[in-house]
Amino acid sequence: MGEHDLPQAVSDRVGDDRDQKRGRVLILAGSDSGGGAGVQADIKAVTMLGGFAATAITAVTIQNTLGVHGVYPLPIDVIEAQARAVLDDIGADALKTGMLGSVEVVEAVAGLIDYAGNVPTVVDPVMIAKGGSPLLEDRAVEAVRRLMVPRAALLTPNAPEAEALTGIAVADLDGQRRAGEALLEMGARAVLMKGGHVPGETVIDLLLTRDGETVLESERIDTRHTHGTGCTLASACAAGIAKGLPLQVAVAEAWAYVAEAIRRAPGLGQGHGPLDHGWPLRG
Repeated sequence: MGEHDLPQAVSDRVGDDRDQKRGRVLILAGSDSGGGAGVQADIKAVTMLGGFAATAITAVTIQNTLGVHGVYPLPIDVIEAQARAVLDDIGADALKTGMLGSVEVVEAVAGLIDYAGNVPTVVDPVMIAKGGSPLLEDRAVEAVRRLMVPRAALLTPNAPEAEALTGIAVADLDGQRRAGEALLEMGARAVLMKGGHVPGETVIDLLLTRDGETVLESERIDTRHTHGTGCTLASACAAGIAKGLPLQVAVAEAWAYVAEAIRRAPGLGQGHGPLDHGWPLRG
């Protein structure tokens, strides 16, 4: 799908709704049958942080804590139809993108972001699953760089993803900062450089905007149960943005939610287990 203008009647209604910041998040991402990542994690995170989650599924994955055992992309017209059905009726206060997989899906999702109008988009440039399986074709990295980064109100790469997008080594805080600044130059309005892959006893996530930076730091939690951390963090940020929170507040709230979800991970599965997305329900 190319760029579309939002129909005037829809534009008027969505614009009015957007002013109310009702917490509606449209998630464009893949499904994870294991429930720890993908749209399953996204829905849980958005719901727990007080938003309303809708989805346009890009692919169905056969997945558990031991890895990704199969990927079945959905047809482009089905992806587009899902998103437009949501936008034309329910509307959205924020979009969140996850697994896109191919150049064709990247192009379609970029068109859907434009179709949505001036809705802020959180772009999680998913490239590799926790177990190491590729979730983005090599030839699609350039499409993400060209089409998704400039459309991101917030870009949330981990170190390997930032390296792939910028060519800058990310092995320490200085590397995080330099890669994040490069991504801002590429058009992202804000970048949350995740530090989970960066060695050290502490984990530092760095939020960069054109106005400065915010450092989020915590002790590293010794656990293998971190499946879906990136999906969860990006969607939690989208929930805050959709509710109208200032960016720094939305990111800080999301960051704290994910940190506690990691600490309370239920220990499911034999591999990289899921987080405890529902921990606020138990106090």
